[in-house]
Amino acid sequence: MDTAGFCTQARVLIVAGKGGVGKTTVAATIAQMAATAGLRALVVEIEGKSGLGAAFGETEKLNYDERELAPNIRARTVTPDFALVEYLEDHGLRRVSKRLSKSGALDVVSSAIPGIKDILVLGKVKALAREDPADLIVVDAPAAGHAITFLASARGLLDAVRVGPIVEQARDVDEMLRDAARCQVVLVTLPEETPVNEAIETAFGLEDRVGIQLGPLVVNGVYPPLDLDVGALDDAGLSARDADALRAAAEFRLHRQELQAAQLKRLADRLPLPQIVLPQLFTSAIGAAEIKQLAEAMERRVAELPTVSV
Repeated sequence: MDTAGFCTQARVLIVAGKGGVGKTTVAATIAQMAATAGLRALVVEIEGKSGLGAAFGETEKLNYDERELAPNIRARTVTPDFALVEYLEDHGLRRVSKRLSKSGALDVVSSAIPGIKDILVLGKVKALAREDPADLIVVDAPAAGHAITFLASARGLLDAVRVGPIVEQARDVDEMLRDAARCQVVLVTLPEETPVNEAIETAFGLEDRVGIQLGPLVVNGVYPPLDLDVGALDDAGLSARDADALRAAAEFRLHRQELQAAQLKRLADRLPLPQIVLPQLFTSAIGAAEIKQLAEAMERRVAELPTVSV
């Protein structure tokens, strides 16, 4: 599959995964890959604390106003409070929205209906998908534990409430989530037992409760394979101390490779999804240079995927 085809198979790509697996890094990587292919990408940060801007070298946190992070890449946050204010203003309640904002009553309004905060946020994403000129909208979703309830909020409200303006919003969101040409989910995991377990559970939960299309599974932080001969250290002319240290390091690396190979196989057995493997970068921080490196690696893996028509 070519890069442009991958990045435009759905208008919105929602990137989800357990906390700590590199979900935000993958969202930034997809945006960078799209931009390199000449596409315009908009990254939407949901929780407002993921550090997306830092991945592109930004020192200030993102806010509700758009900001250009790199050529062809813009980003912004979407919060329930601002989404509610916009929703009220769009429905002719500008004065009410201002009063609610100043009085701090937004939490009261938002908590009146279970899941309404998530629906308002997804409603804003739906509006961006309709109005924004970007070729691809990448959503940095909440961590996997919240991802299912976040994406299932519209369906839950439709099951509980039948009439009212917010029901129309929920219905529009539900239709977007169920349309594979408009929206898909990219799950991110690490080649480790607990993140793999959660990725599998999240995948089944999203299919069962939301009915959303799952894109390729991104396995982040995979150690590149090394062909190590531990026995060769005996004839290397090293001191016993140095030989023992190198032997321990080599054995650790080989053990790590065995563990991650087992987890990759388990993922393939449990989830019939193509895998995009991204390498472990041995650095203390992820910045713009590392995002470009990961985008190049992702582009190579995407090229190996079969072309799928939605």
